[in-house]
Amino acid sequence: MTLKPFDCGTGSRQGAVKEYSRILTAAVISAQFRNMLLANPAKAIAAGFGGEAFHLEYEEKKRVASIRATTLADFASELNRMRPTFSGAYSGLAGD
Repeated sequence: MTLKPFDCGTGSRQGAVKEYSRILTAAVISAQFRNMLLANPAKAIAAGFGGEAFHLEYEEKKRVASIRATTLADFASELNRMRPTFSGAYSGLAGD
């Protein structure tokens, strides 16, 4: 399957925020993707979702891949902690 590009202005903080939002949205709507994200974040990011790829810089991919969480709320919380400059963009998703 060929993944379609998604123009999100990657390479910027705003682009990364959009990609993180897309990743979390995919995890909310798909139990299969959510389970993959929690078990193997690197694989989930590489697989994409809904025929679209996730576009993160190499360092961002490494950060996301390093998250170890058992629930999506924990994953979102860890994602939020890794990027404090995002002003708590995911605090609502993490149950705060």
